[in-house]
Amino acid sequence: MNYLFDVDGTLTPSRLPIDEGFESFFLSWMKGKNVYLVTGSDKDKTIEQVGEEIWNSCTRVYQSCGNAVYEKGKLIRQLDFVLDTKLKKLLNEFLLWSSWEDRYQTNIEERIGLINFSVVGRDCPQEVRERYYKWDLKAKERETFCQIIEEKFPEIEASVGGQISIDIYPKGKNKGQILDELEGSISFFGDRCEPGGNDYPIVKMLFPLIDEHTIHSVKNWRNTWEILKKRL
Repeated sequence: MNYLFDVDGTLTPSRLPIDEGFESFFLSWMKGKNVYLVTGSDKDKTIEQVGEEIWNSCTRVYQSCGNAVYEKGKLIRQLDFVLDTKLKKLLNEFLLWSSWEDRYQTNIEERIGLINFSVVGRDCPQEVRERYYKWDLKAKERETFCQIIEEKFPEIEASVGGQISIDIYPKGKNKGQILDELEGSISFFGDRCEPGGNDYPIVKMLFPLIDEHTIHSVKNWRNTWEILKKRL
């Protein structure tokens, strides 16, 4: 069995470190198992959240939606994706269009194989993250921005990730790309499994084979913990 986990909202609170009790449990639980992480974040941010011990203990870690792949702490593959001038112009227009007023720095972040965009700004405090997330559940601003990006740039995909941002990458280079590398049954845990969420490509590919695989659409890291307790 291969155990595949999203990070933000699945193993940790959004953009925050893993709970100490859950960290201790997870380190014990993962021993002897094939455990993989797949996240839109980069290496440094992921280690900040799950800790070096969990990160290094994984069979493989797929950063940037699988566009930067690490095995035993070493980068074994990466995809270069440069921010296009026209795309950058569109993202800056989104900043003008948005009706969300509480703004912070780092709106556009270039990662290996992926562009992360946030109207709020990645430097915002947790309280603002949570307010924007609740607001966007109704406003669906990020979904709208994703649709516009894909309409204007057919060679690009965009998906909602975390509480405040969207992930942008070459078409087909989403989280689903990693499944070809995993042999055998997969038990997947993710919190953005709905259409448009950055976990959805995995769900879409696994669902037709649900007799062989398991999909856990979790509400938060506590939900993940409860499920794993039953698998001791």
